[in-house]
Amino acid sequence: MAKANDNYLRLPGNYLFSTIGKKVREYQEAHPEADVIRLGIGDVTQPLAPEIIGALHRAVDEMGAAETFKGYAPDLGYAFLREKIAAFDYQSRGCDISPEEIFISDGSKCDCSNIQEIFSLDNTIAVCDPVYPVYVDSNVMAGRTGLYDTAAGAYRDVVYMPCTAQNGFAPELPQGKAPDLIYLCFPNNPTGAVMKKDRLQEWVDYANKNGSIILYDAAYEAYISEEDVPHSIYECEGARGCAIEFRSFSKTAGFTGLRLGFTVIPEDLEADGVRLWPLWARRHGTKYNGAPYIVQRAGEAVYTDAGRAQIRDQIAYYMDNARIIYEGLQSAGYEVSGGVNAPYIWLRTPDNMTSWEFFDSLLSKANVVGTPGSGFGPAGEHYFRLTAFGTKENTIRAIERIRERM
Repeated sequence: MAKANDNYLRLPGNYLFSTIGKKVREYQEAHPEADVIRLGIGDVTQPLAPEIIGALHRAVDEMGAAETFKGYAPDLGYAFLREKIAAFDYQSRGCDISPEEIFISDGSKCDCSNIQEIFSLDNTIAVCDPVYPVYVDSNVMAGRTGLYDTAAGAYRDVVYMPCTAQNGFAPELPQGKAPDLIYLCFPNNPTGAVMKKDRLQEWVDYANKNGSIILYDAAYEAYISEEDVPHSIYECEGARGCAIEFRSFSKTAGFTGLRLGFTVIPEDLEADGVRLWPLWARRHGTKYNGAPYIVQRAGEAVYTDAGRAQIRDQIAYYMDNARIIYEGLQSAGYEVSGGVNAPYIWLRTPDNMTSWEFFDSLLSKANVVGTPGSGFGPAGEHYFRLTAFGTKENTIRAIERIRERM
């Protein structure tokens, strides 16, 4: 008799954003006149930059001619893109990363969830709390987290590292036995916090001392505006010996509908004496056919002079939205953080409301959608995330509604 993977039964309810979508649909069905503004899911709203559109058109034309047609992509991705990534994202910042250590994929979400496959089920994992749900859920599916404790809102075998206002929403080094796999995301989703270089260096030193591997999600590095905030963990000494990094074109260049990202694994990185690069290469080649040639050419255009300038303008647009949200909420008396080096604003719910209570109130009174902090982990309770990825007009309207109706 066939049996299901009962690890999936340990997942509590639906994926966070599926639950939000269901609640919004139900509200709109009951109130068809409502003009709902969505500042919840971090999906971009601005069109692709002209330089990227031009690259897409040229690549499509290539696919229409026998002489330039492309089929399956190379396992690691096309060299023209990996070379640009290595030069612009790493070597220009003094990071010793080569094109051969870059694996092109269809987005960092997939890589962040699939990377756990190359590690033993005996490994313990540590996550920030609150945390992007994919890190935990993918390990639940694999059977690495133990049972879910409903009262605590946490899995028994997961090390949760509280990120609170007291520690600047950046975790402290774990006490006691060191976890084997440590998920870090900075600039952070959902809190918008960052970790300065000296503090990140402490994590690298800790991982090297204890034989841990840091899984570093840098999907929002393009939004960093302050000095001494590292764009890559490989800016820290010794990171090649303990870290894997994930990057995405989704928020950097608006590729949420195109799908493109990459993972960096140093060729000499080991876990218990086993090199990890060959394991991920085998997994990548076995389970993945590569991002389309057309999309990889679009990714290459991100690194041209025109592409870089146009993308900087788009990022500035979203970060101005972040400023509008931050200043508007702050002037209305809310306790807010984030929004300086990341497109997310993290606010404390008023009157000690739970995150979902505030969600329902915000939707019904202001017709604005955000993301309940408790959906990101126990420490997210009584907090709420708003995204700066809306249009300027909707962002202004949303803040006006919150100020007037809440």
